[in-house]
Amino acid sequence: MWIVKVALSQPYTFIVMALLLLILGPLTIVNTAKDIFPNIGIPVVSLIWTYNGLPPDEMSGRITGSFERLSLATVNNIDHIESQSLTGVSVIKYFFHQGTNVDLAMSQVPAVSQAFLKQAPAGLTPPLILAYNVSSVPIIQLALSSCPSRTGALRSRR
Repeated sequence: MWIVKVALSQPYTFIVMALLLLILGPLTIVNTAKDIFPNIGIPVVSLIWTYNGLPPDEMSGRITGSFERLSLATVNNIDHIESQSLTGVSVIKYFFHQGTNVDLAMSQVPAVSQAFLKQAPAGLTPPLILAYNVSSVPIIQLALSSCPSRTGALRSRR
């Protein structure tokens, strides 16, 4: 009830406050920065190892797992690692802590991969190394393909 007493005793104060809200509200909305995809700032380094003909389970055991253990001991500021092993291909993603120096990470990861190549199986090629930011990764990937329809093939025979 106290606010009603103050509003009745000082009506101009509430009129001025209402006008300020009416003017400053839209100005604040217009000047507020809007970004659907804000910059997250978490650096990521991906390595793609290729070794033709190696099954995924052996690729995981011989290359992916060994390289992950070696890199955990030598590369700084790793937050977590994600890896995927396919037939003849291994993709390892290093997610670093926010604010990590990307240049330092990009110098440590190739150095570790060169040291790993000396003890790796013969014929293993040096990895493809990519550095990017988490906010630059696409959210959805869409792939379309077409194949010839059977009806078109049947029509051409008639």
